[in-house]
Amino acid sequence: MIYFHIFLAFLIPGIVGYGGGPASIPLIEHEVVNRYGWMTTSQFSEILALGNSLPGPIATKIAGYIGFEVGGVLGVIVALIATVAPSLLLMVILLSILYHYKNSPKVKRLSKVVLPAIAILMATLTYDFFYESYQLNGLWQTVFIALLTLFLLEKWKIHPAYVIVGGLVFGALFLT
Repeated sequence: MIYFHIFLAFLIPGIVGYGGGPASIPLIEHEVVNRYGWMTTSQFSEILALGNSLPGPIATKIAGYIGFEVGGVLGVIVALIATVAPSLLLMVILLSILYHYKNSPKVKRLSKVVLPAIAILMATLTYDFFYESYQLNGLWQTVFIALLTLFLLEKWKIHPAYVIVGGLVFGALFLT
């Protein structure tokens, strides 16, 4: 039964996660943290940070890790198939339809409607992580980390992988 749950946990975000891996992250978090309780928000954020520091699509890295933790090697295979199959099938079908109707005003309006929904999902995920950090580490450390990260990424253009590794080191040294 666990493999069926792993399949569903990654199939649902794979189907409704319009916008790629970043749009699927809050949906995956809901499934594995809230619905199945396989991990806490803090553990999920650590997996997300580690996954973001590695090359490749984030959703498949998260699926592979969680699939292995929950169901071993077969869990990895099930989670990856559930993550990739909906996108693959829908891409083939929808791209053929979109290519046929690419100049339609309805198709252009669809993109304008969906993009704000993705922004709201990402904002919700950010709030959840900020709140969890506030609960565990306190307001000042959370604000310090957030502002330092903002400056490192936006002002000084430090690569996100270095920022993530720095955050992991900071957390290991000061937030134990």
